[in-house]
Formats: sequence, C-alpha cells, structure tokens
Amino acid sequence: MGALFAPRITLIALTPLLSLLISLTVQAQTFPAKPVRIIVPFPPGGGTDITARLVGQRMAEAIKQPVIIDNRPGGGTQLGTELTMRAAADGYTVMIASASHAINPTLYKKVNYDPIKDFAPITLAIAFPFAIVAHPSLPVRNVRELIEHAKANPGRISYASSGTGATNHLAGELFKRTAGIDLLHVPYKGGGPAVNDTIGGQVNMMFGTVLETMPHARSGRLRALAMTSAKRAAFAPDVPTAAEDGLPGYDVTGWYAFLAPSGVAPAVLASLNREMVAALETPALRQKLLAMGAEPWPTTPSRAQEFIVAEVARWRKVILDARISAD
Repeated sequence: MGALFAPRITLIALTPLLSLLISLTVQAQTFPAKPVRIIVPFPPGGGTDITARLVGQRMAEAIKQPVIIDNRPGGGTQLGTELTMRAAADGYTVMIASASHAINPTLYKKVNYDPIKDFAPITLAIAFPFAIVAHPSLPVRNVRELIEHAKANPGRISYASSGTGATNHLAGELFKRTAGIDLLHVPYKGGGPAVNDTIGGQVNMMFGTVLETMPHARSGRLRALAMTSAKRAAFAPDVPTAAEDGLPGYDVTGWYAFLAPSGVAPAVLASLNREMVAALETPALRQKLLAMGAEPWPTTPSRAQEFIVAEVARWRKVILDARISAD
C-alpha cells in the first residue's frame, strides 16, 4: 500500500524544485526584459566609470534595453560593492570592480562582504600596467640601475602613490620585496598630486598609471624606467618591463572586472558574459581603451573567478608582510 503512494509523495516533494527550475529557465529565456544597472563604486570621470560607460553603451545597442551607470563612491569602494552584493541575483544589477576588490578585505579590519563567495564574476574587462617613472635628477635610467642605487642608499629613495593600499602602492611594496631593497613610500590623496610632486622633485619616483605619467615622460619632465606588467604594453612598446630589465618574475597589472551578485542563474550569467565580451571586442572600443593606456581583457566567468581568487591571495600576502592598514 505504501509503495503505491511513493511516486505521488516524490512528485509533491519535487514540485518546489521543479517550479524553481522552470522560473530560472523562463528568466534566462527572457533576459534582459528591462534596463540593466552597472554600479560603479567610484566617482564619475575615472577609469572604471569610463570603461563601464563604454561597455554599457555597446550593450544597450545590442540588447535593446537601457544600461544605467550608477556611481556609488564611498568607503574605498565598499559602499557600491555592498550595494551590489545585496541586489537581487537576477542579472539586472552588476558592478565594475577594480583591484581594490581583491585588496580591501585584507587592507581594512572589517569588510562586510566576501570578495569571492558573495559575487559571480562575469568577465575581466581591461588590464593596464603601471609605469615606473623617476624625476630626471635621480641618477638612474633603468630598473637595474635603480636597484643598484637603492641598495647603495637604503631608505633614501622615495616613491609616491595615489594612497595607502592603492594598487600602485602595493606595486611599490612588491617591487621592494622582489628586489630586496628599501624605498620610502609617500602616499598622496590621488594620482594627480603624486605626479605633480614627482615632477617637482619632492619625491624621487612613482608607480603611476600610463595616463598620469607617460605624457610627462614623453616631454622629458619625468624619466620612464619600466612598465610593471610581464609583457611590454602595446601603447608603449619602447618602454621595457621591469621583469626583462633586472627584476625577473615581477608582474603587476591593474585590472577591472564585471561582477554580479552570487546566485545569478548560469544562463543569465552566460548572457551577460556574451554581451560584455562582444562589447569589449569591438574595434572602436578597443581603440578608445588603448588611448586610455589599457587593453581589453574579455574572459569566461570561470577564468575571471580564477584570476580574482589568485589576486586576493597575492595581495593578502603583500599587505600582511608589509603590515599595511587603511584603518
């Protein structure tokens, strides 16, 4: 008698699961049915904002839905990141993240999100190196000479960054540790003031973005020593990398990525990935990014996930070893 009712009980038990699967399938088939919002955890006008707008414009043309750019700066990107984490996992709210996404959980004593568990990477967006530049009065012309000079003058060579815990600060810390030298870090509130004081000779050198530094290197106000990436930059092929010029293994690349809240249906995530990758591969968009000193870096969601996991572990070690804190 009991056996006769077993299939009915099983069907009843499976009904909620079947309803969920049907709902997710319908959602994936109709996505996107309304505007998509991209949260930018920075003020308007910066690299993340420009990249989000470029990709968003191309997406909107393809999906026939508005793509809204929502700038939510604050808390060292934590405000916009938390807002994304708490959004509905339906694919209609995503964010553009920078390397600070991997850095903040170690840099700050308390962060209300897990950079891995609470987000579903859609794709990496762009990659860009930092330029190592020096004031012309510093008697070095390349990385090899810089290391030799620093070893002969421990703690006497200063380098500027856009702030404590910024990627270019950590690039300097990793440079120090890889080369076995001691440099004096001088943090500024933004890249602009750091560049100005490097040009003025108040600090000896800096790790800065290409847009901030290379125009001054071209004019002779600064001297370009190297790029921090493993390969030479397409937009500055004449500048060697630190790795090929005296510091093997050194590789620091700035990056942006598009992330969704965790729990987004795989089909919706695949749809977002397809549209964003198509936008990043547009020749006109590529040229605009190259003009910013960046290169498109479209990937699969799984590749983006692997990269971010590795970045979290990498910068955690650098921060803890150097005892850096933003609190």
